Amino acid sequence: MNNANLVILGQRIRERRKTFGWTQEELADRAGIDRSYVGGVERGYRNLTFTVLCRLCAPLQCDVATLTVGLPEIDQ
Repeated sequence: MNNANLVILGQRIRERRKTFGWTQEELADRAGIDRSYVGGVERGYRNLTFTVLCRLCAPLQCDVATLTVGLPEIDQ
């Protein structure tokens, strides 16, 4: 994924987190990862692994496809 895709993914994670009314720290606790890592993901600075993405999806009550639909954009 290029940086633009990571930024979009991070925005989607942030939007989903906010629908639950959680802080980054609350999501991090629920996902079992560090709060600063969540911040980096949401800003598009972290190229997270599939495993971490799954750990974030569980408390966000969505599957990976929900957060990654249309990523990466395919030029036709």
